[in-house]
Amino acid sequence: MTATMAGVGENANAPDASSFDLAGLCVTPDPAGALWIEAERMLVVADLHLEKGSAYAERRVMLPPYDTAATLARLAAVVGRYRPRVVVALGDSFHDIRAGDRMGNDDRAGLRAMTAGREWVWIAGNHDPAPPEGLGGIALNELPIGAAVLRHEPGGALDGRMARGEIAGHLHPVARVWSDSGSTRRRCFVSDGARCVLPAFGAYAGGLNIRDVAFGALFSSAPRAYALGRDRVFCVPLSRCAPD
Repeated sequence: MTATMAGVGENANAPDASSFDLAGLCVTPDPAGALWIEAERMLVVADLHLEKGSAYAERRVMLPPYDTAATLARLAAVVGRYRPRVVVALGDSFHDIRAGDRMGNDDRAGLRAMTAGREWVWIAGNHDPAPPEGLGGIALNELPIGAAVLRHEPGGALDGRMARGEIAGHLHPVARVWSDSGSTRRRCFVSDGARCVLPAFGAYAGGLNIRDVAFGALFSSAPRAYALGRDRVFCVPLSRCAPD
């Protein structure tokens, strides 16, 4: 049986997630899957995987070729709501190094319109060590913000001198949340207050359950899942999250 996210929130005693502290930064998880840092007027997204559908089509795995348009429409909506000064894309924004060549003209124009007039940072990912040319923004390996560092792959040293916090992507976290009426599996943020791993933003991006050992190695204390609902983010303790 699958429960609605609202039902899980009521039955699992999971409150709405508004904001939480991450190494001295007040961060707000958004139900679209973006992280808002008000003090910096910064919007952070991870793992757009633009042109994943066309990459699969080249290998004769036929998926509907609308993932880039759908992902960019969602991104434009969240950018329009927050009107950020800075947007940071935490790597794997493009599914491979030739993704920019396969993008349609309308998608390229829409992305250029978003990057224009604001700071836009493309963090290098394992799928896209460099962003396509002509789309705006700057490319960095990582970006320090206060006592935190923004990078693609989580797990960098947090030693209290170089960085006390980390915001990353790469692992595409999802949570299976149980309640009295069943369970639901949702993309989620996962954080222990020192590290935060963002959900994948891309329409065709998969997900890795936060009970996987890859997450267990990252957190010194039990993290919380911030599960994406339709209109709200639900804060769920790890004890309410089950393996797949």
